[in-house]
Amino acid sequence: MAPTELIGYRRSLKRKNYSNHTIKNYLNILQHFFAWVPVTLLEVTRREIGAYVDHLWRQGRKPKTITCHLQTLRLFFDYLIEEEGVNLINPVIRVSIRLPKPLPRHLKDNQVGRLFTGITDLRDRAMFLLMLRCGLRVEEVARLTVDAIEYPRKLWVLNGKGGKDRIVYLSEDVRSALELYLQKRSSKAKGLFLVQKGPETGKPLSVRGIQKRMESYARKSRVKVSCHQLRHTMATQLLNADAGLSTIQDLLGHGQITTTLRYCRVSNLKVQRDYYQAMQVVMEKNQALGYD
Repeated sequence: MAPTELIGYRRSLKRKNYSNHTIKNYLNILQHFFAWVPVTLLEVTRREIGAYVDHLWRQGRKPKTITCHLQTLRLFFDYLIEEEGVNLINPVIRVSIRLPKPLPRHLKDNQVGRLFTGITDLRDRAMFLLMLRCGLRVEEVARLTVDAIEYPRKLWVLNGKGGKDRIVYLSEDVRSALELYLQKRSSKAKGLFLVQKGPETGKPLSVRGIQKRMESYARKSRVKVSCHQLRHTMATQLLNADAGLSTIQDLLGHGQITTTLRYCRVSNLKVQRDYYQAMQVVMEKNQALGYD
């Protein structure tokens, strides 16, 4: 049953405009589950799902990874019920694990400086500046094409996570870095960021390829950083520069304002500034009333 259902499920995800990266991850998780589960899909109950969670724990998987497996399985069983008309109760309903909620980690200004001082390759500098200044996810960067960006207007419409469009604006340093890179690049390929060495030369950089470049620069600069932390850093920098939460939400493509609100808890400069400004008003008011 599983291989046939996976073909249909893949088509369903394609129709819903899921990215190739997401589809690949979903199918890998499902294949892992199919290889483990000792019963047919129609016989899977909450008992099997619980045993699968225990199996993942024994493998040393992290809570976030296990939650990703559960969410993927829940969506797949929803597909079987709603689109394939399979008569079963979703066995993943009300099965979850408690996840820690760490605050978004961002780079300090001196760490940003150390990291980018070591990025001299024109392609990589343009690529990572896009993430830092525009808040792009690594999957979004991997999908970019040369003709996507409207340089005169300094913006473009990005088809982001979940097929949601958002406007992305170009800062001057990003525009300059992109122009320098494209002047050097001789390829006429549609993809924006291409492999520069080896048998894959000229093909678009994969998500993993971009991540490996960042890992290399992190080691050289001794800055503990990931691609996604550049996105967090952009949000925190904007908040510290007094950009509104709704503005940051739009720029990052967050579906819920609560996601953006998490940055308030790490943006110490703005909290500190707001505290002293408000406290100054309070003290002046008290003095005027003769309380002090």
